[in-house]
Amino acid sequence: MTAIVVRDLVKRFGDVAAVDHIDFSVEAGSTTALLGGNGAGKTTTISILLGLLMPTSGSVEILGADMLRDRYRVLAEMNFSSPYVDLPRRLTVFENLNVYGRLYGVADLRRRIGELVSDLDLAAFADRPIGSLSAGQRTRVAMAKALLNRPRLLLLDEPTASLDPDTGDVVRSYLEDYRRQTGVTILLASHNMAEVERLCDSVLMMRQGRIVDRGAPQHLLDRYGRDTMEEVFLDIARDRGAGVGALKSASAS
Repeated sequence: MTAIVVRDLVKRFGDVAAVDHIDFSVEAGSTTALLGGNGAGKTTTISILLGLLMPTSGSVEILGADMLRDRYRVLAEMNFSSPYVDLPRRLTVFENLNVYGRLYGVADLRRRIGELVSDLDLAAFADRPIGSLSAGQRTRVAMAKALLNRPRLLLLDEPTASLDPDTGDVVRSYLEDYRRQTGVTILLASHNMAEVERLCDSVLMMRQGRIVDRGAPQHLLDRYGRDTMEEVFLDIARDRGAGVGALKSASAS
């Protein structure tokens, strides 16, 4: 089953094509990375998938629903997390999770909040207002909010930004286990290439609003002749093209 199907998607802001005729699909139960430098079009693409932006043209199908005509049928089965989108700062962690849980109609909400508070280690600051938390603490609360409704599709923008290495590893392990247990589909935007190599089955590389390469992480490493996804990312971001790394590796040997 395919969870996301995007066809000939375009989003223009005046004369600027933020998303420029892209096509891709994401298989159900997989984790796919949407990568690119600042201004590549990732956030615009995710906003369209969430139904927050209307595209200039093209089509988006999520969980079998046309997002331009019937998005309300599947919005309750999706969720989103970003450390750059603030939750209400005057509300405590518990209050925020309670409000969002009610909006999603989560059954047995108190129990679900308790599970997430335990799993993501939020108990020490669960009674504090969001505005008083560190960036890393807010990132973990945002992840808890995104998992409240047990979504079938999870859209993550920099899910471990601001987290220390230990907590970041805990969150990545939690996401791996959660996907195995639930079969959730994850679309992940990240600048952490080690995270991409660890979590993702496939990668979509964007530059200037277009998808310029795609494939499994190991496939891209082989094609570019690189040892890490960070090196592949730099090759693509700087438009050096596939094979550059392979040629350098061959020359060195």
